Amino acid sequence: MRRTDRFPGRPLLTRRSLLRSASAGIVGTAASSLTAPYLSFAASRPAITHGLQSGDVTSDGAVIWARTDRPARMIVEASTSEKFHTVRATAVADAFGESDFTAKLALEGLPAGRDIFYRVRFQDHSSPTILGETLTGRFRTAPLEQRSISFVWSGDTAGQGFGIDESRGGMRTFATMLNHRPDFFIHSGDSIYADCAISAEMPLPNGEVWKNIVTEEKSKVAETLGEFRGNYKYNLLDHNLRGFNAQVPVFAQWDDHEVTNDWVPGESVTWHRYTEKSILALAARGGRAFHEFMPTRQALAESGRVYRKIPYGPLLDIFMIDMRSYRTPNARGDSSEIFGATQLAWLKRELMNSRATWKVIAADLPIGVLSEDAIANGDGPPHGRENEIADLLAFMKHAGITNVVWLTADMHYTAANYYDPNRAVFQDFEPFWEFISGPLHAGTWSPTPLDNTFGPRAVYQKGCFGDQPDSLAPCFGLQFFGHVTIDAENEAMTVSLRDVGDNI
Repeated sequence: MRRTDRFPGRPLLTRRSLLRSASAGIVGTAASSLTAPYLSFAASRPAITHGLQSGDVTSDGAVIWARTDRPARMIVEASTSEKFHTVRATAVADAFGESDFTAKLALEGLPAGRDIFYRVRFQDHSSPTILGETLTGRFRTAPLEQRSISFVWSGDTAGQGFGIDESRGGMRTFATMLNHRPDFFIHSGDSIYADCAISAEMPLPNGEVWKNIVTEEKSKVAETLGEFRGNYKYNLLDHNLRGFNAQVPVFAQWDDHEVTNDWVPGESVTWHRYTEKSILALAARGGRAFHEFMPTRQALAESGRVYRKIPYGPLLDIFMIDMRSYRTPNARGDSSEIFGATQLAWLKRELMNSRATWKVIAADLPIGVLSEDAIANGDGPPHGRENEIADLLAFMKHAGITNVVWLTADMHYTAANYYDPNRAVFQDFEPFWEFISGPLHAGTWSPTPLDNTFGPRAVYQKGCFGDQPDSLAPCFGLQFFGHVTIDAENEAMTVSLRDVGDNI
């Protein structure tokens, strides 16, 4: 494996024409000459409120997501032609108030390895002849044949009080990632900060002021289902994110901030900011909002499940894992878990069955970075949550599973860590790389020490250094993502760690 570490007009007023205009997303260009009843009719059309998303791509389709403003039917059409000369697939899903008028569906029956253009509109439940605006998106289906692959990953969005400052360009990292025209994006968790309120202004260390867009639902910690939903809707106010979502499929996983900081199932909520003291209630609401607003496929078949395998042709399998939902309190005893027995057995089985050249484990937490909430428990032999990692690494070695790369975020800096058994206390594993990136749009931190249990060495790190304060604002340029390419001819994987300015 090779990595890069250099940074440097007017419609006729007939029923048929009205329907045609609605289906094409056209409202008339000479509005001043239209009658008031027609304007009222046009204004009553269902609206797409927060853009489009695709996700969890397969060789014959993807999950499509959109949100409207009323009970309505989402109609999705897909074509290999940008002008939709031939519609290759059509599907529908209904949006109700129970899901905050979000709708998603699995669009299938499409050719492998092709650019797919899709268009979405909503049909009003109460007046089925009324069709809303049409928006168009794009994704690329996974290949069946060997083909070069390009994708990006990162995490941590709208954290530490840094929301959308339009005067500073909004969430600019999404625009930078889009310039690479990736096949897909792995969102490695903390897609929202439900426990971080957004206020109108944030003072900066250079004397300037960060000025946020503010909303009522994002003005406090999220406790109700509506407030969790409001966190996702807040992020989707950003034009960079909406533009990215319309062009790049997302493979989404979660970590803690989709619910609250460092949460563990079964533990009580002790922070004074919360009136809701049940972590199970918060997790249920946060999990529901996550699946309502992310184009996840697995939850369509199994409610609430986040971990899943995404095959992407003969060169790549992606294992999206969940290090949050099944964990136990980290008492540093041998019984502490980070995966849970069922997920760990699934991961071993799927890795064993994988025939892909590269196996990417998309994790929401790093392995050897010292953090109270994560895996590492300090120098020495494995204990606590480290036992499951030791078990997994030893299994992969003895099963002959090779070319495994770990990608993660969470730490608010970027790094390339090489795990070497010759440097480790626990040595029953083959060497591997772990790459950390992020934040996408949040405060940046200093790199964190590593423990020696699995022998990690920080080959590269970039974050806050010297006299730079932690939680440094996004406008200072230390926002990060990773870019991965796999070459079809020599099967080499190249990883580059980039900042918001696309510097390597």
